[in-house]
Amino acid sequence: MDFEKIKDLMQSLNNSNLMDFELKLNDGFYLRMNKYNSQPTTQNIINSKEQPIINTANSSTTPTINNIAENISEPITIIPEAKQEVKEGNIIASPIVGTFYSSSSPTKPAYVKVGDKVKKGDVLCIIEAMKVMNEITSQYSGEIVEIFVNNEDMVEYNQPLFRIV
Repeated sequence: MDFEKIKDLMQSLNNSNLMDFELKLNDGFYLRMNKYNSQPTTQNIINSKEQPIINTANSSTTPTINNIAENISEPITIIPEAKQEVKEGNIIASPIVGTFYSSSSPTKPAYVKVGDKVKKGDVLCIIEAMKVMNEITSQYSGEIVEIFVNNEDMVEYNQPLFRIV
């Protein structure tokens, strides 16, 4: 996004009733502007590894957009967000909220561990919800390559539990 468009956005925010504006683009560009700052002459542009933030206080003594641009002493660096590596395989997610158990009892071995081969329908774990033990079965055949939770962890609905390749 070029500087002229940023200036237009800043002007639009100043002329509106909005107090906070956030823009996040697919190419990693992130811009956040707000009018919460109570000190009218404070203009902050943060140039660091953190997300760039532009505070624009709404007051009659606030410098104009052009003055802000002229007073910037160093270039604004926009740091793109890190691309997350997409791992292959199928994710088995929790169908309910509850407590994750890797085995049927504390003295028994875990149903599966990393490296185990499973078939569709094999029991992978138990999730306890409201004192009911729910067996979670595999919807896929393959090898367990990743287990995302530990025994007795609380899990949320749709939280990843296993990756099967």
